[in-house]
Amino acid sequence: MAQNPDPPSTPITYADAGVNIDRGNRTKQRIKYLAHKTFTKGVLSEIGGFGGLFSVDKKYLDPVLVSSVDGVGTKLKVAFEMKVHHTVGGDLVNHCVNDIAVQGATPLFFMDYLATGKLDPEVAEKIVEGMADACKHNGCALIGGETAEMPGFYPEGEYDLAGFIVGVVEREKVISGKDVLPGDIVLGLPSNGLHTNGYSLARKLLFEIAGYSPETFVSEIKNKVGNELMRTHRSYWPLVRKLIAGECVAALAHITGGGITENLPRVLPKGTAAVIELGTWPVLPVFEHLQKLGNVPEDEMLRTFNMGLGMLVVVPAKKFKKAETLLERAGEKFYSVGRIVKGDRKVMYS
Repeated sequence: MAQNPDPPSTPITYADAGVNIDRGNRTKQRIKYLAHKTFTKGVLSEIGGFGGLFSVDKKYLDPVLVSSVDGVGTKLKVAFEMKVHHTVGGDLVNHCVNDIAVQGATPLFFMDYLATGKLDPEVAEKIVEGMADACKHNGCALIGGETAEMPGFYPEGEYDLAGFIVGVVEREKVISGKDVLPGDIVLGLPSNGLHTNGYSLARKLLFEIAGYSPETFVSEIKNKVGNELMRTHRSYWPLVRKLIAGECVAALAHITGGGITENLPRVLPKGTAAVIELGTWPVLPVFEHLQKLGNVPEDEMLRTFNMGLGMLVVVPAKKFKKAETLLERAGEKFYSVGRIVKGDRKVMYS
């Protein structure tokens, strides 16, 4: 039978186990001011409470809350290697904003979860700074979050990052795709890169197959590999809300994991399908190079990456000209990439 060992002569603390409470508290103080800069009139609580409080504006007659949660994925591996942490905070917020924008929701507030083996205050501040900047850009408040220090759980210098967003939309204005009809036009809004999807395949092709480093300049993409991979995920909300206000939207699809192939069918009603015409938009050079490096089949590319389109807008045929005008006034590039037909909720390429 095992005997209990004698206790050490020097008391053991939480810090001895790898968790420094004082360092964590100092980090929270450093990032609190960043969150405060995003506060809107709906925020009722302070950073550091058990829960965040938010009041929905009384202008909403029949408000529906829309929520989403997501992470940054293995794009973080590139951030760790490059020691670039500001952009992943923006990635997280913009991804979540786009996810609720497809239902017509105005973002209200955002909360984050940051977990690491050993908390680095400067890294944490950079991440939160990126989130705060993106929240301000999208008009939502960063009202709280959780920072977890878990020794032995993550490799040194690494962390995981997740976010939770809540938005609001009038019940009668929820965009569900139920009004999509054969003959509607599919418009594509351009991405600026991989956004936050397909990084496991991209990293394998670029770093393992091609042997590049983040500092390698690749003439085919006219950029260093690391800089290309760390482009911040675009937010489409400032543009999409103009189309919604102009009643030009029957459905919206955020092109994330699964590409066009799997995301567009999510917003199509029964009895409809989409025909997407390849060649109607410029595929970004990074995707062409990735395909060449791995001899990746086209259908695999289309269901892994966004291929240069970050958001698809299904526009009623009679509203097409108005949508064009709104997008041109906003100075936004867009492409007519397909149409809605009768079918069984799938994407067909031509």
